[in-house]
Amino acid sequence: MAFVLGVPVNMAMVWLVAMVVFLVIEALVPGLVSLWFALGALAAVLAAALNAPIWLQLVWFFVVSVAALWLTRPLVKKFINSKVQPTNADAVIGRECLVIEDIDNIRATGRVKVGGMEWTARSEKDDVKFSSGAVVTAVAIEGVKLIVK
Repeated sequence: MAFVLGVPVNMAMVWLVAMVVFLVIEALVPGLVSLWFALGALAAVLAAALNAPIWLQLVWFFVVSVAALWLTRPLVKKFINSKVQPTNADAVIGRECLVIEDIDNIRATGRVKVGGMEWTARSEKDDVKFSSGAVVTAVAIEGVKLIVK
């Protein structure tokens, strides 16, 4: 049993409280941030219940936390971040567009129509101009401008 300021402290309870705090943080914060530390605290609870010295409880806490983080985080990130939703604007990339106002990067002019919508447009290369009526391909979006070639 450990003593703090002469008062006996049940380390299993300390680690149990730490585990609950880590789980509450995990529940309140978006994404995975403290689940691994809750697992480390669980390992420390078990060590404390077996009357292991405090230094060994700390070792178990850190070893299990780091191991859990190292083993699971890449896998968890893969599944959590794999659902990237393209915006409606991204749907125009790769599509053919009709130039409705001459595109000239030097004069900062140009408009195209694609999918029933008009976009401010700029050429992919500064020295390339497109005349009204030309058909171009959208290659990127920069801010509110469609980049075409």
